[in-house]
Amino acid sequence: MTHSSGQCVARALVIGANGFIGSHLVDALASAGHAVTAFDRFSSQKPTFRSEDVTLVRGEFLSRSDLEEVVAGQEIVFHFLSTTSPATAESDPTLDIRTNIAQTVELLETCVAAGVDHFYFASTGGAIYGPQGKERYSEDDRALPISPYGIGKLAIEHYLSYFQTRHGLQSTILRISNPYGTRQHPNRRQGLIPIALRQISMGQPVLQYGDGTMIRDYVFVEDLVRMILPMVETPTRHRLYNLGSGEGQTVSEILESLRRVTGVDFDVDVRPKPSTFVDKVVLDTSRLTNEFGHRQLTRLDAGVDATWREILEGAHA
Repeated sequence: MTHSSGQCVARALVIGANGFIGSHLVDALASAGHAVTAFDRFSSQKPTFRSEDVTLVRGEFLSRSDLEEVVAGQEIVFHFLSTTSPATAESDPTLDIRTNIAQTVELLETCVAAGVDHFYFASTGGAIYGPQGKERYSEDDRALPISPYGIGKLAIEHYLSYFQTRHGLQSTILRISNPYGTRQHPNRRQGLIPIALRQISMGQPVLQYGDGTMIRDYVFVEDLVRMILPMVETPTRHRLYNLGSGEGQTVSEILESLRRVTGVDFDVDVRPKPSTFVDKVVLDTSRLTNEFGHRQLTRLDAGVDATWREILEGAHA
């Protein structure tokens, strides 16, 4: 990595750069002065990230030659692209194996061949621990996923260990809780908050699985990328980090927040909870805070408000 004015500046590649978290990560890395390459299909008309001082590369994740071309010369690689969501992985588990897992292994081989220094992987903190009935899950707890999406993420985590042992490719695993916020793509059926807000904006009932007591750890996407950035600036003590708010919210509490923010008294369409949905997942984030300090997190209503405003702007555009 090159140094200028005392700051560590890296040639950083973001795979999935036009995605929800990826686009915010591109902006954060570029603002911090890193030389960012943004790789994605860019199927939407224009990039969702705001930074202009970014090298934009259109390509297919499933094309090895595209990956080889974009990885060449990079020092750090962020893998924030998923070919499936929890729902699509469940409806076709082999799709996750054939595309996500197999292609990530090809990406890792490509990174080794290109001499990449460090690989950051967006895993899942919401699905990977499974139903163990704990108040909070720490990085030392066993990963016992019961959904194809979580199983696939864990398989990739194990491949990262293999590539570090066999080829010396250093990596950091980011077990991300339930991120929400601006730039979540409407066609990605993932995330209670953005899906519900879109339903509200269209005057539709909000879909609720279960009786409203299911608990998740929601983190605003801008807070999330602020957690990731210090890991790039200084060597980390661990290979695995939980990233979340460290607090749990029930589905009913989330819907109350949506009512407060939107001012809409929407109807709720209650459906049975799928068998692979875990009742409670709250992440223990003390490893992150012990190493990098406490950060002020965005209040739920404020984060929901920012997300709602963007949806309304999109509807009126």
